[in-house]
Amino acid sequence: MATSKQYLIDDLSMQESWRLFKILSEIVDGFETLSDLGPAVSVFGSARVKEGDPLYEKTRDLAHKLVEAGFAVITGGGPGLMEAGNRGALEAGGKSVGLHIHLPLEQKYNEYLNIRSDFRYFFIRKLMFIKYAMAYIAMPGGYGTLDELSEALVLIQTKRIKGFPIVLMGKDYWSGLIDWFRTQLVAGGFCKEKDLDLFLVTDSSEEAVEHIRQRVVL
Repeated sequence: MATSKQYLIDDLSMQESWRLFKILSEIVDGFETLSDLGPAVSVFGSARVKEGDPLYEKTRDLAHKLVEAGFAVITGGGPGLMEAGNRGALEAGGKSVGLHIHLPLEQKYNEYLNIRSDFRYFFIRKLMFIKYAMAYIAMPGGYGTLDELSEALVLIQTKRIKGFPIVLMGKDYWSGLIDWFRTQLVAGGFCKEKDLDLFLVTDSSEEAVEHIRQRVVL
């Protein structure tokens, strides 16, 4: 006769099996949605920046330039600089992709998407950002932006993926982090000086797009 403990174990096992199916379903949905996307650049940045802020308008203009250069634009599909990126891409007549994550606070997707995929698991969403992007651009942002940036850097550094261009937009914003990389990571022997060559830091949208265009094959 099964004990209450056995019933609990069986129930937990069933939950894990269903979770696995949900994970596989999200991966398949993402692959099917994005398989025909073509050349694309993932753009990250704060969800808290409002329309009219110089950063919003800069991101919007950058996305417009990316589309003119032949790229689709992928963002997290939410508000703030994600919205600005999608808006600029859509206004330029390009593919505007939102990889929307369901959060406890129910972050709403923005209205400037013509391709959208929804996720509950961050790690699957990050897989899609990596798999379907030919370059990354990190605008000023918080933990989410740092998470996406560090994910790409470590995968390229360890050669788990083929290297691609990474651009950090905003010298003033990123300078403190880069200084810390030099004085702590490099000086302490935790990474090599050449690892700082994995990214470009710039204030120029034109330089960012040209940096990417010269390093990818459309």
